[in-house]
Amino acid sequence: MLTITNAERIFIDGNTERTGPLHISAGTVAEETPVPAGTIPTSGITAPSDGEVLDATGCVVTPGLVNAHHHLLQTAFRTFPGTRGVAMSEWLPTMAKAYDTATIDPELAGLAAAAGAAEGLLCGVTTVADHHLSWPHAANTVAIASASAEAVRRVGARLAFVRGTAGDDPQTAATSTEDIVAALMPGATGGMSGDGMLQLAVGPAGVHSDGPETYKLLGEVARRHGLRRRTQSNEQVDVRVALERYGRRPLDLLEEWGWLADDVTLAHLCDVTPQEIARIAASGASATHAPGCDLPMGWGIAPVAALLDAGVTVGLGTSGGGSNDAGHLLADARLAMQLAPLVGPSVSARKVLGMATQGSAQGLGRSELGHLRPGAAADLCVWDVTGIADAGVADPVAGILWASPGRRPRHVVVAGKVVVRDFQLVNTDEHELVMALRRRVGR
Repeated sequence: MLTITNAERIFIDGNTERTGPLHISAGTVAEETPVPAGTIPTSGITAPSDGEVLDATGCVVTPGLVNAHHHLLQTAFRTFPGTRGVAMSEWLPTMAKAYDTATIDPELAGLAAAAGAAEGLLCGVTTVADHHLSWPHAANTVAIASASAEAVRRVGARLAFVRGTAGDDPQTAATSTEDIVAALMPGATGGMSGDGMLQLAVGPAGVHSDGPETYKLLGEVARRHGLRRRTQSNEQVDVRVALERYGRRPLDLLEEWGWLADDVTLAHLCDVTPQEIARIAASGASATHAPGCDLPMGWGIAPVAALLDAGVTVGLGTSGGGSNDAGHLLADARLAMQLAPLVGPSVSARKVLGMATQGSAQGLGRSELGHLRPGAAADLCVWDVTGIADAGVADPVAGILWASPGRRPRHVVVAGKVVVRDFQLVNTDEHELVMALRRRVGR
């Protein structure tokens, strides 16, 4: 059992905050222990003999952040020459050449995933959705997926591994996905490991790279195994290629191909009309905002306020190191607040924090993640708000996002286990991860 005490504020979810202790038992949030009227919990609270007390004096506690859209492999290709400030039509072949030169294999996939997931944990991300799109010809896709999954588990984070495609042969992609499910989830249903640390999903890169057969076959695999579906939509290249190749916009095609539904999450959505937003809302599909990728690359800004107002569930993602050199989801949450007024009404800090937690979790179909209500998975962050960046802050919850762009949590807990303590990884050595990836990529 783990007890979090003395927090200045506990952000339970977008509608609820409280003070007092937070009790964790068997990896889940326990029912709140009643406190007599007029009593303020103090540091005198003790845990059972087999438990631990984590003192959160001067801190705000939030659910663990959920990065709804990442490409962990790209952790090995940050600030790569020729990939900054260029059109997506130029960026895509540049990245593809970099992958070919580096040789994508299980070793590189595992090292990049470990580094990316560790970076996420140190920035408060307890669950990451990895949209893996790069599968070299004749490569062992099961070994690559397994290496990624094992690496993320080793550092202590949860992983939603998305078997993506980017122009792959449709039948090969579908068969490969079946093989991954059989190897990583034998006997499981709903694409989820028994401990909830690994989830599988499917995800074509977008209509700009994958056609109706790919969407059809991966959709069939998803239905057979109860997997979530994810794709990228309405980015710069996506819209242009859809119009040139099909004479239609991406959402028209996705709807026709059966990919505008309540088990689908659409990433980016930089170029959507009010009518298209209404269609997304009516379908029950969710969205993922990735401002730290789309803005600096010049690929557009998703109209987040309009999506939320229409009733669309919106999560938050960083995208990969090839377009967003950092996996710092909280920094991108701050950026999302700054960008929102450029394309519509402003969005509050609590609303965006909700996107980075429960919104992202809902897009993964994970009702147990992204909040701290009783019964939730015990994934949480303890944010110290006593530093100079918080001097003069009137609202400590809003201040988490607004007051420090590079803020990191003091402690991080996943499934009831402390995986970051006093700003340091518990399960692995950060320096060793860095050196291993540097040796592999030669930089």
